[in-house]
Amino acid sequence: MVTMTDPTSLTIAMVVDTIGTQGNGTSNSALQYAAELEAQGHHVRLVGIGAPKYRARIRKIPLVTRIASWQYMSFAEPSAELYDQAFDGVDVVHVYLPFQFGRDAVKAAQRRGIPVTAGFHLQPENITYSAGPLRHIPGISSFLYWLFKRWLYHRVRHVHVPTHLGARLLTNHGYKNALHVISNGYRPIFTPAPLTRAERELKHGQPTTFRIIASGRLANEKDHITLLKAVSLSKYNERITVNIAGTGPLRKKLRRRAKHLLANPVSIEFFSNDTMPDFLRSGDLFVHPSIADMESVSVIEAMAAGLVPVIADSALSAAGQFSLIEQSSFPVRDAQALADRIDWWIEHPQERAEWSRIYAQHTEEHYSVRACVEKFVAMEREAIADLT
Repeated sequence: MVTMTDPTSLTIAMVVDTIGTQGNGTSNSALQYAAELEAQGHHVRLVGIGAPKYRARIRKIPLVTRIASWQYMSFAEPSAELYDQAFDGVDVVHVYLPFQFGRDAVKAAQRRGIPVTAGFHLQPENITYSAGPLRHIPGISSFLYWLFKRWLYHRVRHVHVPTHLGARLLTNHGYKNALHVISNGYRPIFTPAPLTRAERELKHGQPTTFRIIASGRLANEKDHITLLKAVSLSKYNERITVNIAGTGPLRKKLRRRAKHLLANPVSIEFFSNDTMPDFLRSGDLFVHPSIADMESVSVIEAMAAGLVPVIADSALSAAGQFSLIEQSSFPVRDAQALADRIDWWIEHPQERAEWSRIYAQHTEEHYSVRACVEKFVAMEREAIADLT
């Protein structure tokens, strides 16, 4: 049984396979929540690869380890000794992923009588779209939902899921957990420029280039190829530059396609989370063509930085919820429809300037990490109360 010495603060162990690199969304979310939890007076113990104190070793899995590394992801090696050290005196343990490291952490915590919560951050469709021919096997996504439940989620009552879409998908696949819909939020470093590019365009005249920005893993389900096709179909192809922030297995393929489709060279490079705000503020439009997303923090960050988004409307992506205007949405995989949206925003700088401010204000009101972490703490307290 857990005894809390300070009822106003919690000591939380956050277990996530990869912590040390900010190259994937799960790692970013864990680091972001940890920093805000500390700012709100709680105590966080990060447990995983790259953690400052409770550091795990990398677990080598043939073939899988190599593929995961392209997504800036490694699997952590379970360690009873590490769990004993990290969990000693904590109020609650929160596990991010359903792999062996997280599963063994749940067992270690529950043996000690420590409450455990979990997050559902890895959408099975993200795996299947990166699995080549395997994604065409009937029922493969449903099998992964079942497998994740069997591995981890049947052991944990309280589960954090970032969006209502995610909660609906879990319910549809037979999850009976207490689902807490809480955004991953964004850091306060993402703010608009004092004068956006659209406002500068209105003040000083049309610039030579129109910068489209995208962000996300270079993987099949992110569907950057539709963005490249759309720009090739745009009447302003010769003015447009495409700038993609991300890393992944499709980097070379996207560069090859871009050479054939675009009038200007594509820019594809990795940015740390700390350098992303300036990168986003350098753009005119943010395009998110992704097919499958549990939340899409990259869209939240772009809107917070003052970029108007154009988002694919997909049944497997929660990102569509961020669209506030018809011109910010297009049917998933429809390159011509996306081209039409891009052309509309290029031709309407006044509207782009106005909606830039509207999106930034809306994001600040609904997705700040401060408000999200307060909801997360409430979930942790519920889990603790269940064992008292």
